Parts: sequence; C-alpha cells; structure tokens
Amino acid sequence: MNPLRRYEKIMEYLLTYKEVTVADLSRQLEVSGKTIRDDLTRLEEQGLIVRVHGGAVLAQSDQFGILPSREPLAKHADEKSEIADKALAHIQAGDIIALDGGSTTLEIARKLGDKDLTVITNDVYIISELASKSSVRLVVPGGYRVRNMLAGPEGVAYVKQLNIQKAFISATGVHIDHGLSIYTGDLIAFKRALIDTSLEVYAVVDHHKFGQTALRTFSTLHELSGIITDQGLPEETYSRYIAAGIKLE
Repeated sequence: MNPLRRYEKIMEYLLTYKEVTVADLSRQLEVSGKTIRDDLTRLEEQGLIVRVHGGAVLAQSDQFGILPSREPLAKHADEKSEIADKALAHIQAGDIIALDGGSTTLEIARKLGDKDLTVITNDVYIISELASKSSVRLVVPGGYRVRNMLAGPEGVAYVKQLNIQKAFISATGVHIDHGLSIYTGDLIAFKRALIDTSLEVYAVVDHHKFGQTALRTFSTLHELSGIITDQGLPEETYSRYIAAGIKLE
C-alpha cells in the first residue's frame, strides 16, 4: 500500500473512532510500527491529527468533509445555518441542483422545504431528509458507502450524463493557493463530476476551514462560481481572497 493510501486509511479510521493506536494501525495496515509512526508524524505536520502517547487523535473532528457513521455533527451549527440560508437564495423552484455530502449541505436540505426541485445527492443523511418531501425529485447515483456518502465509478458516470444547474460542494480545507481539498481520494471523482457537469458551482464552507489544506486537492478556487461562508470570516481573509479574484459571499 502506498503512503498516500495509508494516510487516507488512517484518517478514515480516526473519523470513526476518534483515536487510534500505533499497534492497531500496524496490524490493520500490515506495516511496521515505525512506518505508522512516520505516517502519523507527517499527518500531524499537516495539522490533520495530534499525536498522543501510543497513537493519535483528530486535530479538528468536524473539519473532514465526511460525517461520522452514527449521526451528523452539530458543531458550528449557527454558521452552517447561516450558510444554508445564503445558499437557498440561489435556488429557485424548478431548479436541478446537486448537494454534495456534508453537514452544511445537510442543513441546506433541511431548509429546502417541499419545493418543486430535482436534487442529486450522494449523502445518505440528505437522502433520508428529502425522501419524505413529495415535490422533491430525488436522484441518487449508485456506488458503495463510505461512511455517510456513496462513492464509486457508477455514481460518477451517472452524474456526468446529467444537466445540473447548481451544485453545492463541501470541502475539508479552503486555501488560496491549494484550492478545495479533502482527506480521502474516494470522494474526489464524484466531486469532480459535479464540478465539471454543473453550470454553477458553489463551495459551502464555514470560516474555520479557510487557510486549511487537507491531503488531496480536488478543485481550484477559480473553477467556482463562488464560495458561500459565514460572517465569522475575518475581514483580512475576505480582502485577500477578493484581491485574488475569488468570489466570496
């Protein structure tokens, strides 16, 4: 297994269990303890984890773009609600929209109401939220489940055939140079399909994610129609992104 894939597996394990030991990872990934310790050091250098005695914990448990397997995260709920309200202003009756997986896009789904919309999503929580709304035409691409999201080539191929008007994308990190990033490669192809297919693409990210970079970049910021965030974004950060030609709302 190459190092990048090991990093992804380590992050997937941490997302579910919040803490890992070197011994557990060494056994599961079938590599030496020294290799695991080196991997954890590199992940810590990127700000993704914090080393503890004998293992590691997540640095920021709500910043990784995938929800835990048990229930959606509620941290930064006010910011997510504010972002969802701004996103709703871009959605009109009859639209064909895509909601990428994540806690902020889930909040958008909760606020949609029972409108005349077509919604494409790969998030099982969003699917559950919208399933009871009779006016919403729910489109679910195929794939295998990665925590709360569906991934795989079937879903990617299906999305590429669609006429999506507006896509709302989640990310782990937003960086002026490194773009939008996430920690696992399993979801990149689906995100890219949404970006490449949709007429308008909005990143929906709270201000805590600005300046952060995860393992894998999946989009430059200039590919986006805009970034929708909350009022907690510092004025200095806002001005720097605007000066770089990035559209911020």
